[in-house]
Amino acid sequence: MIAAIRGTHDILPGEVEKWQHVERCARVLCERYGYAEVRTPVIEREELFAKGTGETTDIVQKEMYAFTDKSGDRITLRPEATPSMVRAYIEHNLGQVLPAAKLYALGPMFRYERPQKGRYRQFHQLDVEVFGMEDPAVDAEVIDLAWSLISTLEIAQAELVINSVGCPTCRPVFQEALLAALGSDLPKLCGDCQRRATTNPLRIYDCKVPADQPIIDALPHSVDYLCEPCATHYAGVKGHLDAISLPWRESHRLVRGLDYYVRTTFEVLGQTLGAQNALLGGGRYDGLVKRLGGADHAGIGFAAGLERLVLALPDSAAIAATPRAFIVAIGEDGRAAAWLLLRELRQSGLAAQMEFEARGVRAQMKRADRLAARVTLIVGGDELARGEVTLRDMTTGEQRAVARDTVVAAVRELL
Repeated sequence: MIAAIRGTHDILPGEVEKWQHVERCARVLCERYGYAEVRTPVIEREELFAKGTGETTDIVQKEMYAFTDKSGDRITLRPEATPSMVRAYIEHNLGQVLPAAKLYALGPMFRYERPQKGRYRQFHQLDVEVFGMEDPAVDAEVIDLAWSLISTLEIAQAELVINSVGCPTCRPVFQEALLAALGSDLPKLCGDCQRRATTNPLRIYDCKVPADQPIIDALPHSVDYLCEPCATHYAGVKGHLDAISLPWRESHRLVRGLDYYVRTTFEVLGQTLGAQNALLGGGRYDGLVKRLGGADHAGIGFAAGLERLVLALPDSAAIAATPRAFIVAIGEDGRAAAWLLLRELRQSGLAAQMEFEARGVRAQMKRADRLAARVTLIVGGDELARGEVTLRDMTTGEQRAVARDTVVAAVRELL
């Protein structure tokens, strides 16, 4: 047997319905909030992520699936969606084409990392992005959309965490204070943190090594070093969230792991997932469009991991199964008539199945039960002679004869 590659997984019947539920809720909400769907390729030029995600990030240095194609170009399986969305925004001039540059996408991402619960090497994300808008009300709208997704999915014990990491004006001051506060404690931190201290000091806050936490908890807070414009913007975001009574908690540890973030950062944490508890996360990236060759347009967005959203769904989540009819055929004449009725139901927009191999009535009824059929239609010689079909309501067990020319309407009423 050839097994699936480590870090990938098959989404099978019984589970895929949960995925469809999450995706359906995400699409409905995004469209309600005025976001248009885009679909970008899963392969991109490697330089897009080196410039966009950041050359010093673990994603680019350690986790990307990158290769040289037959024409000699360096190609990467996308490890995240934002640089691809920015590229599409620039390349197709979406800022001018769309009424509002508010976009969303659903699809797979790829990172070579250690598989864990809710974390795979091929994983799936909902990605939401807004371009060209700097007002803190836009930050609040994006956060509200993220929180509405969690609420719609009825995920309990979720928590919204926010922070501001400043901008190129005030962040260097904060970084200096951070390194000064570390002082002689820096050699006590893990190797990754010591490396980050020279490449991107803010990412020290991302460290998960238990022994490092007391040192990191005592470090300065970015919000205490914000310049006036950043402080005003952050106050505006919090004010808009308070105005709609959206609960939040500030965390100085929330700096995000990617180089492009400025000002607002946020996460929604799930309390039932264990260590990998981030359901979604995002923030503002005002300089990224310009860095990737576009105009100097602002940007903000978030990504939600579908695997984790599915894991966090409550057992009581209303996963709507498609109501369907099942046709039980008796004898060859019944099978021929059932085939015609099957297509008539489907052409009328109704879900219907039948057993194609000749089986007894009992076996066919068991099949209808396994498929959770809402209604069963029995077609045999006696029914055909009378111009009727026997209709059985599988919920109540009631059974009645229905004229053949009214079957579709009767089934539609039940389904």
